[in-house]
Formats: sequence, structure tokens, C-alpha cells
Amino acid sequence: MGCLATRAAADKAAAGHEVSIKVRAITGVPAEELLNASAGTDLLVVGSRGHGGFARLLLGSVSSQCVHHADCPVVVVPSRPRG
Repeated sequence: MGCLATRAAADKAAAGHEVSIKVRAITGVPAEELLNASAGTDLLVVGSRGHGGFARLLLGSVSSQCVHHADCPVVVVPSRPRG
């Protein structure tokens, strides 16, 4: 699990809020599986490899699919700092 999600969960727990995190290893089409997992959840956290432009047109973007079609809010964490 990414540091951002872990830190957010720790902050919520420290403030007295109940925190539940599910981590699963599954196989299948990534965007489809993540969208299925978004049903009934409060937040979906996904990583981004940073492919853009032409590569995104050819391959699609899992994080983009999640942002546009998930049943809950989505946080996209870039794989490397920008700038």
C-alpha cells in the first residue's frame, strides 16, 4: 500500500475514526477489476506510471478509467515526482 494511503489511514485512526483497508491480489483486466472493487467502497487509491500522449491513446489508462467510471472517489498517486 502506498505511503499516502497509509498516512491518511493513520491520521484518521489517530483522530478516533474507524479505518478499514482491504488489500487483495487478483488477476484479470486491471481497469475492470479495479472498477468492480470500487463498488461499495469509500475511496479507491491507484498508482499511475505516467504514460501520456500517444501511449495513452494506444494502451488506454487504468487510472483514467478508474477516475471516470469508479463508484467512489479515486486518488491517483504518480509513480515519480513531477518537475
